[in-house]
Amino acid sequence: MKNNLSSILRSFDPITLAEMDSVKLLDRTDTKFVFNYSRLPLILKSLQDHYKILDVNGIKQNRYETLYFDTADFKLYLAHHNGRINRYKVRYRKYVDSDLVFFEVKYKNSKGRTIKSRVERKAIDNAIEGKSTELIIEKTPLQAEDMQPKLWVNYSRITLVNKLSTERLTLDLDLEFKKENQTQTYKYLVIAEVKQEKIGSSPFLNVMKMNHVREGSISKYCFGVVALIDGIKKNAFKPKLLTLNKVCNETNL
Repeated sequence: MKNNLSSILRSFDPITLAEMDSVKLLDRTDTKFVFNYSRLPLILKSLQDHYKILDVNGIKQNRYETLYFDTADFKLYLAHHNGRINRYKVRYRKYVDSDLVFFEVKYKNSKGRTIKSRVERKAIDNAIEGKSTELIIEKTPLQAEDMQPKLWVNYSRITLVNKLSTERLTLDLDLEFKKENQTQTYKYLVIAEVKQEKIGSSPFLNVMKMNHVREGSISKYCFGVVALIDGIKKNAFKPKLLTLNKVCNETNL
């Protein structure tokens, strides 16, 4: 199936990182879906006429490595778990194939919008220092010295860009969580996210409706915390975890 996927990805018109600058969508709405990997080839085939694919040096399935930070008592995770409407995620992210590293702050506000701020860095660090500290001070009520590296979240991403409107679609595969000597992988899970200036029509949303895939997901950071951190509060995520397990165990279509 991997070879089949590569063939399908090559059939998309390409777009470069530079060309994609006009659709950064650092202030946006997000709509998420999860489905089994076995559905992906047919879904992609139905999108070929509507989207271009990000191509980085000939690579169309790009590797991401992300180190998330939180307080000692997981305040950021618990804010999400407890349904806080104004919440943050703090992370270093390496875009492996383009050899870029950013320190990033994501803010989900009371209007449901995701606002991402970032500064370029030389490498992923286990501490928040320099320009990264300045970003924390500017964009959050958090203190850099209170933040600790908690969890690695790694995956491959297919990025599609709508040919006619300001929309990006990301499809994350081969999800891997790592903490010290612990690793958890999810090979058959696809996490899809539609990113738009405001919620509107989308070829991908239409395809999801046609395939009876309902909107819904769990943040990758929260999913990883639940998977690898013992004794953490997770009752509110149980319905989503049941859905994710069901999706992962879905038989090939």
